[in-house]
Amino acid sequence: MNVSLEGFILTAHTIERHGKTFIEFWFMTENGAIQGISTAQQVLFFIEQKDHAQVSNLLQQSGIEHNYKPLQLKTFAHQAVGAVYFDKNSLLFKARALLQQHQISCFEDDIRLTERYLMERFVYGSALFTGKQERSRVTRLADIQCKPSQYVPQFKLLSIDLECSAKGELFSIGLANDNYKCVLMIGQSQQAPEWIHWVENEKALLQQFVLLVSQIDPDVIIGWNVVNFDFRLLIKRAALHRVKLLLGRNSQPLFWRDARNEVNQGFASMPGRIIVDGIDALKTATYQFDSFSLENVAQTLLKKGKKTEDVDDRLAEIEQNFQHNKVKLAEYNLQDCQLVLDIFEHTKVLDFLTLRSQLTGLELDRMGGSVAAFVNLYLPKLHRAGYIAPNRPKDGGLASPGGYVMSSKPGLYKNVLVLDFKSLYPSIMRTFKIDPLGLVEGLAKPDDAIEGYRGAKFSRDKHFLPAIITSLWKQRDEAKRNQDAARSQAIKILMNSFYGVLGSGGCPFYDTRLASSITMRGHDIMQTTATWIEAAGYQVIYGDTDSTFVWLQGEYSTEQANQVGQSLATDINQKWQDYIQENHQLECELEIEFETHFSQFLMPTIRGSELGSKKRYAGLKTTKNGEELVFKGLETVRSDWTALAKGFQLKLYQMVFAGKNVHEYLLQTIEDTRAGLLDEQLVYRKRIRRRLDQYVKNVPPHVKAARLADQQNMALGKPLKYQHKGWISYVLTVNGPEPVEYLNSQIDYEQYVEKQIKPIAEGILPFIGLSFEDMTSQQMGLF
Repeated sequence: MNVSLEGFILTAHTIERHGKTFIEFWFMTENGAIQGISTAQQVLFFIEQKDHAQVSNLLQQSGIEHNYKPLQLKTFAHQAVGAVYFDKNSLLFKARALLQQHQISCFEDDIRLTERYLMERFVYGSALFTGKQERSRVTRLADIQCKPSQYVPQFKLLSIDLECSAKGELFSIGLANDNYKCVLMIGQSQQAPEWIHWVENEKALLQQFVLLVSQIDPDVIIGWNVVNFDFRLLIKRAALHRVKLLLGRNSQPLFWRDARNEVNQGFASMPGRIIVDGIDALKTATYQFDSFSLENVAQTLLKKGKKTEDVDDRLAEIEQNFQHNKVKLAEYNLQDCQLVLDIFEHTKVLDFLTLRSQLTGLELDRMGGSVAAFVNLYLPKLHRAGYIAPNRPKDGGLASPGGYVMSSKPGLYKNVLVLDFKSLYPSIMRTFKIDPLGLVEGLAKPDDAIEGYRGAKFSRDKHFLPAIITSLWKQRDEAKRNQDAARSQAIKILMNSFYGVLGSGGCPFYDTRLASSITMRGHDIMQTTATWIEAAGYQVIYGDTDSTFVWLQGEYSTEQANQVGQSLATDINQKWQDYIQENHQLECELEIEFETHFSQFLMPTIRGSELGSKKRYAGLKTTKNGEELVFKGLETVRSDWTALAKGFQLKLYQMVFAGKNVHEYLLQTIEDTRAGLLDEQLVYRKRIRRRLDQYVKNVPPHVKAARLADQQNMALGKPLKYQHKGWISYVLTVNGPEPVEYLNSQIDYEQYVEKQIKPIAEGILPFIGLSFEDMTSQQMGLF
């Protein structure tokens, strides 16, 4: 009996039976998880038809079974191609290696069968699938066919967290979702909450965990560093005890694959369930934190977290509680599970990932993947236009110019407006039809083509990217109207990735003429816009990628400044519509918006120079919640500066913008620093990004502090804390950097005055006629 259902694709991978290859899908549906097996599939790559005879001889001589079919497709060099088909991936890999040895080009030989199957059917994330029901087994369909769908999934989550010793010996495993909570704890049963389940030993812990996952039957397993800590450790301990981690649906095993060129990094997967790491998910959604520790993220987003973030203390407390207070350890374990659930709920990051999958076809657990997303969207359209994708450049490709950055005019200003082009690069692609196929067709028929840069010419009517971007643009506008933040963010990230993809040597559609025609057009647009603004009687003091900073000169109320900003935006938009229609006979998709009015604004100089800086400024603007001080590229937004620097800069700029005398405040800050009254603000906190033993020639201060700390830890018989990356808090002393937990020397206060206070003061004082050197020398004369 044929059955048709809608669902979300949880997993898709190839399986081999009787020398044939099939795709095994798991769908999440309203009726629960459904397994679907495709008909037999063939993997393929393309070759130029002129190479067919040689390819056929080589493959036959090597005993590689294959089929060949000439196609009505061609390369970007207009060479006719054919497809070479294989029944198994292993045969394709052997054939590809053989042909590479003979310098015969294979095209699209790195596209996985599952990706090709879905993208060629325009199936992204959700699917309408039809198949034969097997012997009344509703949960499994054979010979399935897939079509596009807009099915909206409601996932069943499970948050997990492990607690262990410093040596990796498991103590407990926490599991939680909205309807269930449990901690599996090794130890003798004792009076405790009913959600604590006692097990005899580590082997029993692993076995019970596998059983509970099967019973709970989640679609998505979440956690914090859940892949490269929790699952990596589970695999290691399961191997030790010879426990099979049958965590997939239908009791299928968990698979592990080590990452290339990454120590202690890998990928975990299982049929029918998705593993989503909270850290990677938030980074993919462009969240930024000084630290992605669970404690810091929870405190930042939820205003709650654990009692301590100190790794050493936490490990010691965990081991102490396992020996003497297992109920407390279980509560701690469960709290970590709940915090992750709360973060996912607060950020709606799973909604974001789901929408990204439905827009691009990327798997829910695929982090990054901007090139893959582009290929998924673009390639099936390209095939239908009669072309195949080119190969990635072997040398990585030539660099393209970056975004426009104008030399700034340093100064302390009143009434500065910021005008921003809305999604400048996507709008340039829409307007000037910048597109891989459009470039091929435009170069073939240049007479009526649109001029690009570096010799590029683009077809006026044969292209895909402008329509793709237009569709996404409309969807984002609708998402904004519906206050659908997850969808809006997913679309924004996707649209903004297109320029980077086209300029990346890792993309098959890379061509320096594509990326250059975007950025260099952006340069011209920004420069022309500045010319028009100055012709209207205003001064442009800075420009950066898509933002133009305009000084009004004179006294303006907030309302008057806003009116000027709106009027300028309207006038410039009209000028661009007229200009592009007249000079290119194209509809203009550019749109500049009045973004911000700074009542006070500082554009600093480059340190040690009178030249204006770039990507660094500060300004005071009025918001619904009052005045807000904005810093860009200055010390308050740098995570490696001390609290002293951040606090001093904030207060100093507030006083300057308010027209207050800063003399006394500056001298008092220096005096308090030297007197030791601000010691708690002198701590640096910096991330160690490599193993300590990998720092050889260049040993930065935070690494020196970390080595000192671990020397002390070793002497005291404590676990080494900083050998494998992490965060270190340290201060600068007269004997160099020292960790805060083992501070033995006098703090070098002059270092803080010279390296923290002085650079900040020198960034703004000259603009109000003051000199740091003069002010501090006067102070020295008083003592």
